[in-house]
Amino acid sequence: MSICPVKCWTRRKEARPQEILEAALVLFVEKGFAATKIEDIARAAGVTRGTPYLYFANKEEIFKSVIRSLLVPQLAVGETLLKEWQGSTRDLLIELFQMWWRTVGDTSLSALPKLMVAEGGNFPDVMALYNEEFILPGQGLIRHVLELGVGRGELVVEDIEYAVHVVSAPIVMAMMMKNTPLSCLPSNFSAERYVQCTLDLFLNGLMARSVDATHAQ
Repeated sequence: MSICPVKCWTRRKEARPQEILEAALVLFVEKGFAATKIEDIARAAGVTRGTPYLYFANKEEIFKSVIRSLLVPQLAVGETLLKEWQGSTRDLLIELFQMWWRTVGDTSLSALPKLMVAEGGNFPDVMALYNEEFILPGQGLIRHVLELGVGRGELVVEDIEYAVHVVSAPIVMAMMMKNTPLSCLPSNFSAERYVQCTLDLFLNGLMARSVDATHAQ
């Protein structure tokens, strides 16, 4: 019989909070936050009933940690992208949107906007955390990109304050629809096509373009 070294047990113990949070997120999505019990989370994470209490005071703290530990770190990916970007603002927006969908929209994290709308009002501390540590910094990231494009003369944005919200809305709406039984999205929904269509409308608009302008692009 093989015996697991002490360091193996240490790694397993250190991984438990992450496993608990991942299990909690899945259950919050499936059952809703209010209907999920800590015992359910422990069972889904494969730990004893009391183990979550070793790391989290209560279910609300688990929800906050889901935001802080699983969602907020995704902002760093966008911040790094912006810091290291060498190309055009147009291509930066394309990459930023695609990255947003890859890291959040195409994962279980995409259910968080729906959860916040449905149940956030009952948990104001969680809602405030979500807003302060994810929404506002995320909007700041988009604002930075728009201001960069305007400063370079690559974008024309007359109302950046509202543009930040308008630019964000299609992706947020797609995440909410993705996690709603009655979805308005196509049955064969393609995130790549959706992102491309969104950006095409933002960057090129709906109005017909002249032949010369089309060739110039």
